[in-house]
Amino acid sequence: MYYNLPNILTFSRIIAIPVLVYFIFLESPFGNWAAFGVYTFASITDFFDGYLARAWSQQSSLGKFLDPIADKLLVCAILILLAGFGPLDGIHILPSIVILSREITVSGLREFLAEIRVSVPVTNLAKWKTALQMFALGFLVIGEVGPTFGSFTSTEIGIFGIWAAAVLTLVTGYDYLRSGLKHIQQQDENNSAN
Repeated sequence: MYYNLPNILTFSRIIAIPVLVYFIFLESPFGNWAAFGVYTFASITDFFDGYLARAWSQQSSLGKFLDPIADKLLVCAILILLAGFGPLDGIHILPSIVILSREITVSGLREFLAEIRVSVPVTNLAKWKTALQMFALGFLVIGEVGPTFGSFTSTEIGIFGIWAAAVLTLVTGYDYLRSGLKHIQQQDENNSAN
């Protein structure tokens, strides 16, 4: 089960991260376009690994374990790079901090809840947040060498998108935290009763 196509796609997303990082450090415009190509590949595999695993009944524990890790590694690496070397500077670093903080908090919450055998499903709003975040990061990776849309540059669209994703991140993070805290409180009450 380790070598099915969905798992290979997930592994390829992890392997794509250092390649993407390498291309970001190359000179424009080649570096931007090459990084964007790798990022697009990684984003597409994010959709298809889960879709194919369900469609072909090839879901595995390894895939369920690695998929969210691959997603978080990709997003975190890009956010850090864009904050350190790209267009996310000044006040525009705040969305990165919000997104990274939420990812760490939700990961910790999911880990704790897994220990007490509670699952917190992904909401539709969280899926929209992820899609918007991936879309915005793509525009930021391509940066100023990307196309313009009316009077807006790719970077401006990416910055707007990352702010919108940060707002959705706060909303979905609050929903997860509220749901998780209810389960934590129930666990404490059960422990007190014993």
